Amino acid sequence: MEELPITLHGARALVIGYGRLGRVLAPRLAGLGARVSVAARKYADLAWAESFGFGTEHTGQLRPWLCGYDLVVNTVPARVLGEAELAELRPDCLVIDLASKPGGVDLDAAARLGKKVVWALSLPGKVAPVTAGRAIRTAIYNILSELGV
Repeated sequence: MEELPITLHGARALVIGYGRLGRVLAPRLAGLGARVSVAARKYADLAWAESFGFGTEHTGQLRPWLCGYDLVVNTVPARVLGEAELAELRPDCLVIDLASKPGGVDLDAAARLGKKVVWALSLPGKVAPVTAGRAIRTAIYNILSELGV
């Protein structure tokens, strides 16, 4: 979080996507004192996020709300932050893209607009490949077990 000009405690953070990564990330940011909102496209995911005390936004209706965040973390592996959305962000807002390739942030538009983006695709595989491999192995074994293989 050294890239953020403020501490996470009290910061308004938006987690885009409430899949495996978003469901793990949101409570951890909240545990560090951030005021967390979750953006998702499925209303069931938004209901789950709200049940855990997070604010909610629909990914199709982000633009009017983006100006209120200090930190935006994308976990969706599809373009969700294009030029129009990036233009709505506050000048000091930090964007972190954690999604799988191709990511969800238009990096060219971000550069043109002077937005600070940390492109951290493929974490934790890049920084903790053994741990990532173990997690993948466990997931594969669980899937095979559920299939009766």
